[in-house]
Amino acid sequence: MEPMTTRRLLAVEDARARMLAEIEPLRPEVVPLARAVGRALAEEVRAVRDQPPFAASAMDGWAVRACDCPGPLRIVGESAAGHGYDAPVAAGEAVRIFTGAALPAGCDAVVIQEDAERDGNTVRVPAAEPGRHVRPAGGDFHAGQPLLEPGVRIDPWRLSLAASAGRSQLSVHGRPRVTVLSTGEEIVEAPAKPGRFQIYDSGSPALTAMIAGWGAEATRGKPVADELDAVIEALRSADADLVVTLGGASVGDHDLVRAAGLALGLEMKVESVAIRPGKPTFFGVLGDGRRMLGLPGNPASAFVCAELFLRPILARYQGAPAEPVTISARLEEALPANGPREHWMRAKLAYADGGVTVRPFRDQDSSLVSVFAVADALLRRAPGAAAAAAGEAVEVLPLARA
Repeated sequence: MEPMTTRRLLAVEDARARMLAEIEPLRPEVVPLARAVGRALAEEVRAVRDQPPFAASAMDGWAVRACDCPGPLRIVGESAAGHGYDAPVAAGEAVRIFTGAALPAGCDAVVIQEDAERDGNTVRVPAAEPGRHVRPAGGDFHAGQPLLEPGVRIDPWRLSLAASAGRSQLSVHGRPRVTVLSTGEEIVEAPAKPGRFQIYDSGSPALTAMIAGWGAEATRGKPVADELDAVIEALRSADADLVVTLGGASVGDHDLVRAAGLALGLEMKVESVAIRPGKPTFFGVLGDGRRMLGLPGNPASAFVCAELFLRPILARYQGAPAEPVTISARLEEALPANGPREHWMRAKLAYADGGVTVRPFRDQDSSLVSVFAVADALLRRAPGAAAAAAGEAVEVLPLARA
């Protein structure tokens, strides 16, 4: 087997671009509105009418003509949400109105109930300005206005917007099917008791949860023994659009994932990445058209590369924006110069005085799950970056943490 030093190291952006070039959005499907949450929209949603479709009251009170105020007004009726007052309001008249109810014809203001005094069929109101406490027709959006663009991911707030446009169904991109396979004789799945030289499988449960959270259908396979035939069979039987492997991605005597992929016709698109952690990461297309992403076995390496490569791949399958979105933050402490590989450091963000600061954890060992459990960002250090002083602006990728 060829040594790792002969493999081509791609920059992170180049590696991601090569991966994404092999991914096409899945065919759209129409689903009920409630099942669209977490899915990427495959159509444009436009308003079919103004919202609200009429001028409405923003408060409980009295619908009036501003020109009649101040003064006593005769109460002629009531307007409630869903049950408006149909007749026009004439000079010297007022209508009891409730929040969200349609403003009667002729009225142009609402006097809140705390400012008015009722006496039988008469209400005394103070001066009022036209438009006061009135939500204008179309104040939220107008008929024909684009509300949601293709590619946006439907969350409860966007679902509400689609519902307010009268939609009961949405066209969304399909969910990619992903199988996660972990390899290594040292891995044992809880609740089995690990042997003296074994550890619990912490990578594949977390990665499977990440994949599901990113909108895909995730299947977690059983840990695979360090036997070439076993790895080949596990890859062959994975019913998925994308097979993600954990461990065995390097070139050691017990690293058999690449060889198994090649036995199944793997056409390598990314052999390795100039990244720390995660150098052995690879990507290719199997002979039957399934995509394959090989991640390192160390959890931190796998999770970093999942954020930088797997998440964009899944987004592209779903027709959503694929590039990671980073922000700028100020360093809380100085950092030394970086080496030749791009380094993504686990870090903690803080928000104070209207700004964002970031503190990388001192121990960046790629096997430490405990560090990732408290990190909420990845701090990017470019290849060959000079030493950075405290207070200097750096690029960070926030992690979605509850």
